[in-house]
Amino acid sequence: MSADDPVDAVVAGLRNIYARWTRDTTVQHMRDDWDAAFVARARVWPVERFTIGAIDAEWIAAPGADPTRIILYLHGGGFRIGSIRSHRDIIQRLSEAAEARVLAIDYRLTPEHLFPAPVEDALAAYRWLLESGHAPGRIAIAGDSAGGGLALACMLAAREARLPLPCAAYLMSPWTDMTASGASYDTRDTRDPMHQRAMILGMAKGYLGKTGDARAPLASPLFADLRGLPPMLVQCGGREVILDDSTALVGRAREAGVDCELDIHEPMIHVFQMFAELPEAQKALARAGDFLAAKLSS
Repeated sequence: MSADDPVDAVVAGLRNIYARWTRDTTVQHMRDDWDAAFVARARVWPVERFTIGAIDAEWIAAPGADPTRIILYLHGGGFRIGSIRSHRDIIQRLSEAAEARVLAIDYRLTPEHLFPAPVEDALAAYRWLLESGHAPGRIAIAGDSAGGGLALACMLAAREARLPLPCAAYLMSPWTDMTASGASYDTRDTRDPMHQRAMILGMAKGYLGKTGDARAPLASPLFADLRGLPPMLVQCGGREVILDDSTALVGRAREAGVDCELDIHEPMIHVFQMFAELPEAQKALARAGDFLAAKLSS
């Protein structure tokens, strides 16, 4: 990449955040830093905040969005950081692209709450949508990174609970394998500017606790029975170490008979869609908007 490539500026900004963190930095400080880094990107839209049980939630809707088209959005952050605040900008842009209303939630995070607390919260939000009268054929689910894996886990948990499934899923760089078994953890190690296998395994241990099973289907959906899941669009960057979390997932989904599309943006980093200044991010969100709009309208 050239010295003035916009991806380089994005990476530099992310590294600046990480550089401020030490072993003495509290989790809350990390969360505050992450929110502060992204909150200014969001536009000022009317706010509709409420709770689903004890879960903080927010409706985010672009002007003119169809109120009957619903996307349940689950943010990323390794189950440790991230929030509606940090992801409001990408949610706003997704709402515009799909012309849909988005329900975002602040599910419980580690280390205060271990697996399966986030799965329970995601399922509670999805169940709330159904009980509020929204037809499953007009609900899609989306998420990035840990939130992408959580979106899959939510659908698996809904299937176990014999609930009707959403009509589609949109997953950005989904974290689907807490064992970090993919070859990309080695082949992309020098190309990924932010993540390595040791970091991923550390986050997995923090999520699962000392006795958690890294191959449990609701923790690592890559190892789940994927039969019966709705059509999915998976997007990832070609430079990220967790690339195989996406490619292997798509392969297993297709083997299970799931209609699953895969977009690999070769020069991009993990969850590049977060950065609207990247032309590839704009293209990816437009593609996702078309995919979701078509499923939510059919």
